[in-house]
Order: sequence, then structure tokens, then C-alpha cells
Amino acid sequence: MEVALENKIKEIASQEDPAHDLLHFKRVVKTAKYLCEIENAKAEIVIPAAWLHDFVIVPKNDPRRKQASRLSAEAAVAFLKTIKYPEHLLPEIAHAIEAHSFSAKIEARTLEAKIVQDADRLDGLGAIGIARCFATAGILKSSFYCEFDPFCEERPADDALFTVDHFFVKLFKTAETLQTNAGKAEANRRVAIMQRYLTDLHSEIS
Repeated sequence: MEVALENKIKEIASQEDPAHDLLHFKRVVKTAKYLCEIENAKAEIVIPAAWLHDFVIVPKNDPRRKQASRLSAEAAVAFLKTIKYPEHLLPEIAHAIEAHSFSAKIEARTLEAKIVQDADRLDGLGAIGIARCFATAGILKSSFYCEFDPFCEERPADDALFTVDHFFVKLFKTAETLQTNAGKAEANRRVAIMQRYLTDLHSEIS
């Protein structure tokens, strides 16, 4: 069954956005499995939801962005029906997919939804999070940092203009939303990597 999920994602994973390519899905699934085992959650919910969490990919600058997780949940359920996935599991899988999104602001009501949410948000943190952040910046054509105040010390952060600002607008805040104990521990480790990066960046551009 998992082979069918991966094969489907190979068809829809972005070829132009490294932040949402096949490797992103594989990392989220790997992290979700890790959290699922530690938290003793239901793998039959977590694994398909992790594979299909971005089943409908909406660009960050698209006005439908906040609807992406709902659209993904609907499309994922339709696909799972075609491969005869157990019907009674579909509502929980749909909820886990809907609730994973940061921008949708949907409360994760189940342990499985919390795990999928944590797994996806962890992929935006740490070394890989930094790489994804700058990959997205290239697509959006935003500058790396503000020349006169690169770390938002005296101005409001604006990640539409400056890539480093995204750390302050979203990524560090995302780290504070992790819900499982294992997810929180990993988030803390990854945030430390990002903070060290900003320290190193400061030394190079000051």
C-alpha cells in the first residue's frame, strides 16, 4: 500500500520547487514514522496522511494558499478510495491532512494529526529548513536580507521582501507550535542550528 502512495506522490511532487519535491514528502514520512513509534500512534492513519499531506500543492504567493490543506484532504480521500484503503480510516486521515497546515490554523484534534503536523513543520526547521527557505526565496525572487537591518532589530519583519525575515515571521514561531514531546525536542535541536546560522551570517555580513 505504501508503494502506491509513493508512486502517486511521484506524479504530483513539484519538479520546479525543491521545497516541495519528492524528497520533502519522503522526509516528512520518515519523521512521521519516527514520531508515530515514539508516541505510540496509529500508523495506518499517520503514514498515508504524511504521504498525502501536500496532495494539492498551492504556491506560497497564491491566494488559495490557506485552502491548500483542505483541498489536499479532499483529493487524498478520493485517491485512497481508488486504491481501496479502508473507508473507516478516511475521516481521521482527512483531518490529519487538513490540520497539518500552519496557515489554515485548524486545530489538530487527534494524536495522529499532531504527529503529521509536527513532522511537516519540522521539515521547515534546522539545516533542511534553511535550505528550503532559500530555495523558496529563489522562486519568489526575494533578497537574502535587508542591507540596513538584516535581523529585524529596528523594523518589522517582511518575508515578502527578505528571506532571513522568514525566520522571524514564521519559522521560529512554528517551532513553538510543536505538539508531541518528541517533536518539541527535535524542534529545539533544529532551532539551535538556525540560530547558529544567523550568528555565522551576522559575522560574514557585518
